[in-house]
Amino acid sequence: MCITLYIFLYLSFNCISTASILRSGTCQLQGRFKLNGMYQDGDVILGGLFQVHFFTVFPDLSFKTKPEPPHCEKFDMDSFQEAQTMAFAIDEINKNPSLLPNITLGYHLYDNCVRLGMAFRAAISLASGTDESFSNLNCTGHPPVIGIVGDTSSTPSIAISSVLGLFRVPIVSYAATCSCLSDRKKYPSFFRTIPSDAFQVQAMVQILRYFGWTWVGLVYSDDDYGIYAAQSFQQEMQVFGHCFAFSEILPHDNNHRDIQRIMGVIQASTARVVVVFSTSSFLLPLMDEVVLQNMTGRQWIASEAWATSPVYHTPRFLPFLRGTLGIAVRRGEIQGLHDFLLRLCPSNDPRNNMLRIFWENMFGCSFETGDKETDGEQVKKVCTGQEDLSTTDTPYTDVSGLRTAYNVYKAVYALAHALHDLIQCEEGRGPFSGNSCADIIKLKPWQLVHYLQKVNFTTGFGDHVSFDENGDALAIYDVLNWQPSSDGSISIYTVGVVNEGVATGTVLILDEEAIYWNFETKKPPRSVCSESCPPGTRRATRKGHPVCCFDCLSCGDGEISNITDAIECTVCPDEFWSNKDKDQCVPKEVEFLSYEEPLGISLTTASLLGPCFCALVMVVFALHRNTPIVRANNSELSFLLLVSLKLCFLCVLLFIGQPQLWTCQLRHAVFGISFVLCISSILVKTMVVIAVFKSSRPEGKDTMKWFGAAQQRCTVLVLTALQVVICAVWLSTASPTPHKNNQYIRSKIVYECAIGSVAGFSMLLGYIGLLAVVSFILAFLARNLPDNFNEAKFITFSMLIFCAVWIAFIPAYVSSPGKYAVAVEIFAILASSFGLLVAIFAPKCYIILLHPERNTRHAIMGRETQKK
Repeated sequence: MCITLYIFLYLSFNCISTASILRSGTCQLQGRFKLNGMYQDGDVILGGLFQVHFFTVFPDLSFKTKPEPPHCEKFDMDSFQEAQTMAFAIDEINKNPSLLPNITLGYHLYDNCVRLGMAFRAAISLASGTDESFSNLNCTGHPPVIGIVGDTSSTPSIAISSVLGLFRVPIVSYAATCSCLSDRKKYPSFFRTIPSDAFQVQAMVQILRYFGWTWVGLVYSDDDYGIYAAQSFQQEMQVFGHCFAFSEILPHDNNHRDIQRIMGVIQASTARVVVVFSTSSFLLPLMDEVVLQNMTGRQWIASEAWATSPVYHTPRFLPFLRGTLGIAVRRGEIQGLHDFLLRLCPSNDPRNNMLRIFWENMFGCSFETGDKETDGEQVKKVCTGQEDLSTTDTPYTDVSGLRTAYNVYKAVYALAHALHDLIQCEEGRGPFSGNSCADIIKLKPWQLVHYLQKVNFTTGFGDHVSFDENGDALAIYDVLNWQPSSDGSISIYTVGVVNEGVATGTVLILDEEAIYWNFETKKPPRSVCSESCPPGTRRATRKGHPVCCFDCLSCGDGEISNITDAIECTVCPDEFWSNKDKDQCVPKEVEFLSYEEPLGISLTTASLLGPCFCALVMVVFALHRNTPIVRANNSELSFLLLVSLKLCFLCVLLFIGQPQLWTCQLRHAVFGISFVLCISSILVKTMVVIAVFKSSRPEGKDTMKWFGAAQQRCTVLVLTALQVVICAVWLSTASPTPHKNNQYIRSKIVYECAIGSVAGFSMLLGYIGLLAVVSFILAFLARNLPDNFNEAKFITFSMLIFCAVWIAFIPAYVSSPGKYAVAVEIFAILASSFGLLVAIFAPKCYIILLHPERNTRHAIMGRETQKK
């Protein structure tokens, strides 16, 4: 509303002037603002706006007479030094033969009294001029100023730039930081030598990140500076996952009840760090309340607007604000400024009332009342060197911490360099229409804006000055720390720097050893809602709480997190698994049935005992090969059966150990062929038993000619050859191969043999099963033969064991994971092999070794006779 009002007043002023032209043909100044100022004539005039006074006092309105103009109170020596810095810079430029030769710069400087209305009046006076009249039908002419250095704060700069930007009057601010002023569409001619709040916010967030402060409080003033800075700060904090414990606005009217409420919020919060975006005047009531309530244990983070304010450097604030961290604009050095400030004398020009006010505040003189001769004599002593300003202890003569004044210095030089580039233009190569150049005599402010955008120079202090496309300077901040001094006050020390490099981005450099902390531990405080989640865990946000408040959950099996505060756990690759701490992926344990483990040792031992027993049986049968019991049971097939059982036992060794391609291919082939050879021998033995029985009867005398030795061997060979063909086809089309299986146990790699073709493996087992069933049926049918042919009973029992084992094998194999499936298969092989060995050969060995009297033809035939 204020900005709109002043624009309206300004346009109304122009309309009145236009009406005056229509009446008299001459432009008349319709009114004059009473402003404190400093002046120096020159060929080209620069304007300046400074807050030389803290307060503006408006007279009472009677509505009967014209009100008196407002007047300013409480002289600010620091700001007056800044105004004098502009005068010094112009004086230095005028003495420099290489910069603006043959052109003398002048200045018009005004006091804004820290009031928007006063600042706007001063800006209008600079832009429109103060001449009473000039004869020009269009009210146009050489502009009173070609550029303005100022204003000191954001709100007046917004108002002034909104109006003067319409006429492209270049404005170079040395203290306005609102990021909103970087909008080139709204403020096309605004520049600044101070970093914007956007970078100030980045710098403060860098400090928070450096110390790990993720849980902070925010306090900001209810003005353009505080509101825009707070908005930018909140957005930047969200980017990095930081959270606000509270966010409070300092009231514009310093309402005591609101201040107490904010104090209650700060004291109740668990946040140890409080960030404050505010000017010194806004913040003072809150800090007074901090002292009254004796609130300690907080780490204050000061924005540049109050980080260097001397108001808080008194012993009264020491216990509460020492240790404060803040950022401030770059401190610079200006050679010759100190001597220039000491040579200041009151001017005879009555318009330079800013100088008169300075002397009145310095020496208590009054140039309008009192004893003028005495006052004049005192001033004369100072000007003649009898008294020196250096003997006065005031901020005016202190040039040890030039921050804002240094930005004023850079702003003046930026305008001077732009003007210098403008006059160096060669006709026909200019940047304006028709490649024309600007005429210094008829110079328009908008023409200077073009050159100001391209300014590029280095100050005597070594700082580079240029503007980006938004009119912002390359940003650099000093990081400050408030430390106690020997006199009980607060001293400011520079402990770091935040620099915006073109290539490196925002870089923070801190000297931690130099920082003073206002805590018992003398270390940085912890300010987090939740402690960081260690590696091996992930963050789980608490419902209804900020993202900084979370729980730490352990990663699941097979997942890891190897960083602090991981949002998600990472799944390990297929061949890796999480370690115990869940912070590393380690190779999975490879599992297979090995010779070293107890199970493998047991099965290996059993598989080796089997051939030994078979060998013993073979020895027994060989030694007693001529006895009736060996000859009656077909000794040739018995020896072939024992050999095949040896192979069945030994094939188990191919199932133990790490699978290789050759073991995978051989294990089932050898297993299948061995068992077919074994079952084929048993089947032929059964058929021979039946044929012998039938040949003993009159109707079957010719039966044995079909079951001679040659036929027996050929039958076994043919039946075994069929299995060999099945195995050959299987291995040639879809051979079993080693396979790392992750499906059985996720934490392990089961090294197994993939069967390749399910059909091939099924045919192999199915063929064995078919022979076993046929043998079982034939043996079962021959179970009631006479005792001397009772081997059929043993075959029946052996086939019953064999079929039972392999029928039970199928569900056990399917349900067993990993290496235990291999163990089940081995157990089935051993169980069926031992079953055949014991059921068929144990009774014969029992008679041969323990009852040799029964191993005679007479004994065998005798049993038969007795039965008859």
